[in-house]
Amino acid sequence: MKKKNKVKIIVGFFLIIILTVAGGIISYQGIGKKHTGSAQNIDLGLDLAGGVSITYQVQGDDISQTDIDDTVYKLQQRVDGYSTESEVYQEGDDRIKIEIPGVTDADAILEELGQPGTLTFLTPDGEEVLTGSEVKSAEAQTYEDNGTRNYIVTLELNSKGTKAFAEATKEYIGQPIYIIYDNEIISYPTVESEITTGECQISGMESFEAAENLASSIRIGALPVELKELSSNVVSARLGANAIESTLLAGAIGLGLVALFMIAIYLIPGFCASLALICYTVMILLALNGFNITLTLSGLAGIILGIGMAVDANVIIYTRIQEELAIGKSVLASIKSGFHKASSAIFDGNITTLIAAAVLYLKGTGSVKGFAQTLALGIVISMFSALVISKVFAYAFYYFGFKDPKFYGKKRVGRQIDYIKLSKKCMILSLVVILAGFAFMPVNKADKDIGHILNYSLEFSGGTASTITFEDDVEMNEELENKIVKLYEDVSESSSVQTQKVTQDNQIIVKTPTLEIDQREELEEQLTSDDYQAKSVTCENISSTISSEMQRDAAIAVAIAAVCMLIYIAFRFKDLKFGGSAVLALIHDVLVVLTVYSIGRLSVGSNFIACMLTIIGYSINATIIIFDRIRENMRSMNDGDSLADVVNASINQTFTRCVNTSVTTFIMVFCLFVLGSSSIREFALALMAGIVCGGYSSICITGPLWYTLKKREKRRVSSGAAGETKILPGKKTEKKAKRTGKRQKRR
Repeated sequence: MKKKNKVKIIVGFFLIIILTVAGGIISYQGIGKKHTGSAQNIDLGLDLAGGVSITYQVQGDDISQTDIDDTVYKLQQRVDGYSTESEVYQEGDDRIKIEIPGVTDADAILEELGQPGTLTFLTPDGEEVLTGSEVKSAEAQTYEDNGTRNYIVTLELNSKGTKAFAEATKEYIGQPIYIIYDNEIISYPTVESEITTGECQISGMESFEAAENLASSIRIGALPVELKELSSNVVSARLGANAIESTLLAGAIGLGLVALFMIAIYLIPGFCASLALICYTVMILLALNGFNITLTLSGLAGIILGIGMAVDANVIIYTRIQEELAIGKSVLASIKSGFHKASSAIFDGNITTLIAAAVLYLKGTGSVKGFAQTLALGIVISMFSALVISKVFAYAFYYFGFKDPKFYGKKRVGRQIDYIKLSKKCMILSLVVILAGFAFMPVNKADKDIGHILNYSLEFSGGTASTITFEDDVEMNEELENKIVKLYEDVSESSSVQTQKVTQDNQIIVKTPTLEIDQREELEEQLTSDDYQAKSVTCENISSTISSEMQRDAAIAVAIAAVCMLIYIAFRFKDLKFGGSAVLALIHDVLVVLTVYSIGRLSVGSNFIACMLTIIGYSINATIIIFDRIRENMRSMNDGDSLADVVNASINQTFTRCVNTSVTTFIMVFCLFVLGSSSIREFALALMAGIVCGGYSSICITGPLWYTLKKREKRRVSSGAAGETKILPGKKTEKKAKRTGKRQKRR
């Protein structure tokens, strides 16, 4: 039986190696003429690859700002279907701009998106039943019926529309309802029955394309205002190829350093972990291609961060193997026991983060949804890499002859620390740091160069878009673009400058924080001089690309995710205080990183959201490991052991694992900070602070916090028991006692 298992492991080892090499070749050059599967075919965001830019003008009189804001929000939800990294924002007083990454055919996008116009549903008598504002959604669908494929459009109405539609369909059964789009009849389905639920189907479509065209017209016509297309252009990447190259270089160097660290600490298991990391990287690249996930620069950094986090599970397993060896078990038994004991902690930690990713994807919009996709993908592949690939590699090297315990490293026993006692000082330190962050916010707001409690970037605060048009014979090369960026940085006194080239019109669009009149005049004077040779410069104020509704959606998604994590942890550990402690620690980590943004005046934009979400996903894992060890030790605690002894022992036992995980992840992000582009360094700096804070809170705060809550619960139970344990006389007994007392007195 053992020989059979040995053969399976060795065959599995070489099969994984062959598949990884094949996957690496596919990721590098692809398959066929179209290079299918190549990493070069991964969809990139506006910052890395550019895309299509479409400008609409709001039509009509008495259009309120609320109407425009609603339109921007609905358009953002709509273009998420093309890419979660699409952006929609207001430009000037009456224009809305849409930017969709990874595409170059503006006409095709316009045709698919539909031409904006008014939408109404009319009865045969010409009475208005619905307007576009009462339609919540319209989707094309197919279904099979007795072998025949049918194409339909499903509609969902809001509460007002539901009531009006129910009345109309009751009165006009057997007659058509006319759907008028931009003054033209686009459909006139017959009412078959009264519809009271607010959901209906339009059947009888000749093809899926026809159904999709009708659904698209209804969707675009359901906007609060009417829009007119002004222009559509193909724009270049905001950051260029250098940003990709420097970030990939940082990732490659970081991966090499992490591999060296793991080998130095864990020897043969560390080498297995390094091989598993290579497999993980190849699988991530293939998955990004296969699931058509749009990758931005922060997403690319997140993938590299994920490589560092993928080491986490391996560290848990191999530290466990060293512990088993330290108590005298054989190498084979230690490997088996290490994977078995580590699996529950790995499972709980990753499932908790996966729950958060699912909530963020379902409830979030824009970059939040895109981040959730990347996070979920990394979690699933990381679990497979740790629990399957690393396991095969560990057993394979044992069967290859590495059976001496010296090949598996030695568990380092550090000084035993009383973390319960230390936690009071740590909590005071954390409170001081957090309060310092809030104290700096009014200082930032008073600073005329910032004007807000945080240093909001273009994505949050909006700014000014300058369109610089050159003569046809002026070459828009990288040198000219860098020269313009330097000019705008000097005049605006800000490093938050984005550029995009519009090749067909020989234009460069520059986005900066809001420019004053004198700054605009200075820029126009210099750009139209002989040094730059611009033909014209036009400036317009633009709104934030992350609208207040998107910010609200992100906050709601994070709140729901935190509650779901609390419930899951409480369920798995059968104690609500575990979940409560974990969520409080997450809040602590987020507030500390917020302090870094506040005091360091780091730019708060889409990367800020990605950073906070990464910290939430990262720090929960270390907390789960400590909780898992506390749960395990409580089962085997002796009569003389106190709860404080168990907590301190659990943290001391997992200390090395927490430090090693933080070091490996820190290495990856530090490489990003040193070698990455300027636009990613602030992001990397905040992540480094979050990694250090996450490790610190897991070790010094989370366990002691759970102990404090547990201790208070015992006090309440004890106090309640003393107060409730009384025998009180009933009314009859009380009266009898009084009569007896009187008789005794008379005697």
